[in-house]
Amino acid sequence: MAAKKTITLEQVRSANRRPERQTQTLIGLGLNKLHRTSTVEDTPATRGMLRKVGHLVRVVEAK
Repeated sequence: MAAKKTITLEQVRSANRRPERQTQTLIGLGLNKLHRTSTVEDTPATRGMLRKVGHLVRVVEAK
């Protein structure tokens, strides 16, 4: 069985003064404070979430 692809994300901007939806999306990605990292599975749902908060996070690495 093939290994699942993952993406490592880092939050680089604050969610303060952002819409509640963006804050909740960050929490869904496992991020809630600056400079925290989270490794998530690379799925279409995760990619959609990443598009919504792409200005707040950066992709550290994709495996």
